[in-house]
Amino acid sequence: MFIERRWELNGLKLRIAEGPKHGPPLVLLHGVVRQWTDFAPLWPALATRWSIHAVDFRGHGGSDRARSGYKVVDYVGDIVALLDRFDEPAAIYGHSLGAMVALAAAAARPDKTRAVVLEDPPFHTMGRDIFGTPYHSQFQGMARIVRLGRSPAELRAELAALPIRIPGEPADVPLGRLRDAAALRFMAHCLERLDPNVLDPITAGEWLDGYDGPALAARIRCPALVLEADTAVAGMLRPEDTRWLLENLADGAIVRFPGIGHLLHWQATESVLRATLAWLEAARDGNSPATGVSA
Repeated sequence: MFIERRWELNGLKLRIAEGPKHGPPLVLLHGVVRQWTDFAPLWPALATRWSIHAVDFRGHGGSDRARSGYKVVDYVGDIVALLDRFDEPAAIYGHSLGAMVALAAAAARPDKTRAVVLEDPPFHTMGRDIFGTPYHSQFQGMARIVRLGRSPAELRAELAALPIRIPGEPADVPLGRLRDAAALRFMAHCLERLDPNVLDPITAGEWLDGYDGPALAARIRCPALVLEADTAVAGMLRPEDTRWLLENLADGAIVRFPGIGHLLHWQATESVLRATLAWLEAARDGNSPATGVSA
């Protein structure tokens, strides 16, 4: 169904999986430390009406490692170069890091973007504010493990034992209590192919340096759907970030997922698809949905 190719973009060769040509281009952008196959739950539904281009970001999966850096702004130019290769405007679906890159790419190329879907972008939850979250210890531990060059089995075992510091809890919690065996296996598979330097700006709290979310949102002219996970169960998009997104987007809406954490497209696949397909279909032939907020 998908053919993997390596496209030269912005001075790097990125692995991009291309689906059947069933409509306008739809770019899928994964989260940090993952890869294009992370979107497997969404492929069957999305591929029937769109030509999917699922990207491995620089330093991830089958894409080149980058000397120029791994801050969020460093990924944006690669995706802008991809949009410039298409003959018609594309839709972009991004999760986590991918959502923040999608926002910036759509702002840079409003004429090349017909719609965006932003799944739980973390913004400064993983930027300057990461030190007060469990994610700092998680990514520090991942950085240590990746640099050790472990085998797949060793990676899974070390990930399961990785101590996660949760604010307010009296003791660290092993990651294996927070992720099931299948999730840990996929995480280890992705980490095998990761450039360890990807994690440096995250653990330093510098990941979002140079990234101005409100200014970028104000430059977007296409319909933008925000999928918000629940911060009570490890969602990363904070309510204050949702507010400035909706205040600055010209045509924005939000769908909230109470009780569901950061990996919405895995944990609530049917509900995510229901919202995403409706949003993208309305933009597929040039029609824009009305701005609004959906609970």
